[in-house]
Amino acid sequence: MVRVSTVGVVLGLLLSSAGGVAAQPLTCDPAQLSPASYRLATDAQALNVTRPRTDWWEGFDATLSAHTEALADLNEAALTLAERALDLDPRNLPARAILARQLIVLGEDGDRARDEIRRVFDAGGALVWSATLYDVDGRRFFLTAFDREGIHVYRFEETAFAHLPAPPRLRRDPPPDFPDADATVFWRAWGGCLDGLRPVASVPWSDVHEIKAGNHVLYFKFRSPVEVVADGGKRKTLREFKVALHGAMGTVDLFYRPSIYPSFGRPYMVPSRGVGIGPTMYQDRVRRTLAAIVDPEGRIKLPKASRGAGW
Repeated sequence: MVRVSTVGVVLGLLLSSAGGVAAQPLTCDPAQLSPASYRLATDAQALNVTRPRTDWWEGFDATLSAHTEALADLNEAALTLAERALDLDPRNLPARAILARQLIVLGEDGDRARDEIRRVFDAGGALVWSATLYDVDGRRFFLTAFDREGIHVYRFEETAFAHLPAPPRLRRDPPPDFPDADATVFWRAWGGCLDGLRPVASVPWSDVHEIKAGNHVLYFKFRSPVEVVADGGKRKTLREFKVALHGAMGTVDLFYRPSIYPSFGRPYMVPSRGVGIGPTMYQDRVRRTLAAIVDPEGRIKLPKASRGAGW
């Protein structure tokens, strides 16, 4: 598969020769990594994620084709940048964590994805997604991290402003925005390097008894309740995370019905409604990949996933 569309925008700024780094343990420490490799896993990823890909008028397209193509371009570019970063320095933990996540998102090479995740977990890193926790606040984002020990939830905007000496006051109802490349703490966290950050909730794998794949979300069900506080201050005590891990989207099928337009007096077909069919296979892929690594004995239940237009 050829991935060129977005990568060319950022690679010209950041690439250099590999230099033949010997195989060594993974690290998040930029002082121990090739500078170009580290920048590809942080600055270049920030440029890739935040680069505008659609125009405002494309929001009126009920098929969402422009947004589907934009997301595919982002995901392909993120994977290519991670691969190039590892070519330059295979010790780059953020690049390896991003690579593992993108392999899952794109549904490519499951064996390789599992191997990469094990390497990241063994090095103390995490697999991190930006996410929506609908039972807490559907208008705010979180960072949801999975590591060898369990599931950890971080506040999105708190992490995005962590590099500032005086974080700005949060708006009441934002559309959450990804920060620029200056937000070094955030982009390290997005690559699985969460050192120094405080999660708002953590659940050990030993407490998780079921992972259900919904149409648009995953349900992580656990025995002991945890409290989660969103950036805007909403607070919920939960026994499950109803979470959408960002990265894949479903389709929109348009259904039509005959209608009569008064000026012409004859029936013609007009759009009736769009029904979203979510990325169920993506949800199922995420949970099965995680379970294979953190629960090899099969203790966690994985109910059969069903495809539909609802949750």
